[in-house]
Amino acid sequence: MKSSSPTGTHIVIAGAGAIGCYVGGMLAHAGHEVSFLGRPRVLDQLRTEGLRVGDYTGMDVTLAPETLDLHESPEVLAGADLILVCVKSAATAAIADQIAAHAPPHAIIVSLQNGMGHAETLRAALPAHDIRAGMVPFNVVPVAPAHFHRATSGDIVIAAGLGDLAQTMSVAGLDVTESDEIEAVQWGKFLLNLNNAPNALSGLSLHSQLLSRPWRRLMADQMTEALRVLRAHDCAIRPTTPVPVGLVPHVLRLPTPLFRRVAAKMLTIDAQARTSMAHDLGAGRATEIDALQGRIIEMGRAKSIPTPLNSAMHAAVKMAERGGKTGMTPDQLRSFKSGS
Repeated sequence: MKSSSPTGTHIVIAGAGAIGCYVGGMLAHAGHEVSFLGRPRVLDQLRTEGLRVGDYTGMDVTLAPETLDLHESPEVLAGADLILVCVKSAATAAIADQIAAHAPPHAIIVSLQNGMGHAETLRAALPAHDIRAGMVPFNVVPVAPAHFHRATSGDIVIAAGLGDLAQTMSVAGLDVTESDEIEAVQWGKFLLNLNNAPNALSGLSLHSQLLSRPWRRLMADQMTEALRVLRAHDCAIRPTTPVPVGLVPHVLRLPTPLFRRVAAKMLTIDAQARTSMAHDLGAGRATEIDALQGRIIEMGRAKSIPTPLNSAMHAAVKMAERGGKTGMTPDQLRSFKSGS
């Protein structure tokens, strides 16, 4: 059942996964008219349990099942004023086709996805629409059926444009800002997202992983390799942490007691937090490894820059997707080859 939005904006969440359910739940709790477009696997849980969203500050809200507007058919897009695309990277082209077939011309589309290039994919299919790239800095953990917990801090950033879309999307507990340098902001988050693979393969929480110097050294070396590739392509990069992007690998390599002091804000993470890739592997779902390490491998190949660590992570995750092992050590990952 839909409610009356305080802004008169009908928001459709295209992709009711962890990020989509959390952001949509926060917007619905604030009084926005929100519809969820998703798969039966998630929507059936929402129909039974309602939608529970919480965060690291202690916020905990449950929306009753009868208050949720849940759809498996893309026809719901016909009434959308704002579409928040939260599908996995590989599903971007498919959701773009659905939006093109059903959404009205005035609908604004915002990509809240991991990786790069999704806004371009959407623009190619939707040339008449206002398309905005976005960056979600925080981690959302599915802790139980229909229960999504935000485990880290940070504000959503979207591309600047006409109107005050950031104000429309900002509600208590969920702040959104606009940037004229959204691609640089996305590259900054992209570099941090390269840790999705090591974390998923480690079997550790993010907090435990960050407190392990061998894991941080692996993260640092992988990031350094990726930075070399991005700089060869003249990619502008804006950090999403207080530490300048070029210094992050140096901070990661510090002894743990010093790292704790220098990177205190990087450790404001719930003990239960793990990356989305870890949850995908645990659930037997395909990951976004091609949009992350796979992207660096392709860009490195274009400039004849070797990417052995990113290639090792890519191969290890692909094997894990096929039922291979996790719970690996940094040394095992450094030497991993396809077929290991």
